[in-house]
Amino acid sequence: MKIVSLADFQGFSSEKMRKHQVMATPRFFCDVYCFEPGQEQKRHIHADEDKLYFVLEGHGTFRVGDHEQNLGPGQGTLAPAGEEHGVTNRSGSRLRVLVFMAPNPS
Repeated sequence: MKIVSLADFQGFSSEKMRKHQVMATPRFFCDVYCFEPGQEQKRHIHADEDKLYFVLEGHGTFRVGDHEQNLGPGQGTLAPAGEEHGVTNRSGSRLRVLVFMAPNPS
């Protein structure tokens, strides 16, 4: 059994958002995305995969389809397959987001 602590996934980069793999199988993946203020995950589409975002710390702007919402710790949203989605950290502090995606595109 693999045990992880989400507190261990804290690496940030001044250059761009960083992704840290928490766990993965051929059927799903779970990452922590770390954003410095002003960083973003550009909007994109996954044709066959659903993505679930949960904010661990900070506040971010999440866009799914035509909807945009600011979310904070403990809040999350779903980006269904085929919907354009992305995340922007417009706040003045760091943002950490837990991300689940299934099926695993790799």
